[in-house]
Amino acid sequence: MGKGDRRTRRGKIVAGTHGNSRPNKRRVKKVEKPESQEQPKS
Repeated sequence: MGKGDRRTRRGKIVAGTHGNSRPNKRRVKKVEKPESQEQPKS
């Protein structure tokens, strides 16, 4: 187990891959703000 072993976290970092021991970073989805939230000034 080491840098050559693709099943370990260190091996995946060296190989540049992702998997169970090194999950891929998920992109955060942007939350759309509803436009009707603003209150008109009177």
